[in-house]
Amino acid sequence: MAIRPICITGNPVLHTRAAEVVDFDAELNQLVQDMFETMDAAPGVGLAAPQVGVGKRIFTYNYTEDDGTHKRGVVINPVLEIGPVSEEMPDDEEESEGCLSFPGYRFGLKRADTAVITGVDLDQNPVKLEAEGWFARIFQHEYDHLNGILYVDRLVDEYKPEVEAIIDAEEWGQNGITWMPGVDDLDA
Repeated sequence: MAIRPICITGNPVLHTRAAEVVDFDAELNQLVQDMFETMDAAPGVGLAAPQVGVGKRIFTYNYTEDDGTHKRGVVINPVLEIGPVSEEMPDDEEESEGCLSFPGYRFGLKRADTAVITGVDLDQNPVKLEAEGWFARIFQHEYDHLNGILYVDRLVDEYKPEVEAIIDAEEWGQNGITWMPGVDDLDA
């Protein structure tokens, strides 16, 4: 296993729809193991393959519910169904979201309170997970990555000038910029 560098906004792989996985082989297994190690080192609650420069429809997740239930896994070629999304302004504290590909910054974002994700695991066994609250948010966030969407792309208009200013100030928004979990001092 190896920790992989995480791509920062501007890398084309983050802004392009990822391809379906067709080969379930040793290379895919290695990628998934590397994604788990990278996600843990970041640390993050989810990681999509495009974030480590691989344009494949895969994401890992690692989340502990308020009741202590730990949920960890991988979903390959996912399909997402979500409940309704409120059109109210997001609560900057309760709905604050961050991203390993836009590290160090958080913004309020409305998401659906419920989600159902289906797909397969590494052994091509069917996966179906129903989620609420933050667990549902994780699925929506990672699924967006597979469609070339970063959470900052979904923010309400009032945040967009600040996002653009951050990209300019950090000198992001171009290909080839990454950070290495466990090495670079970034707070995602």
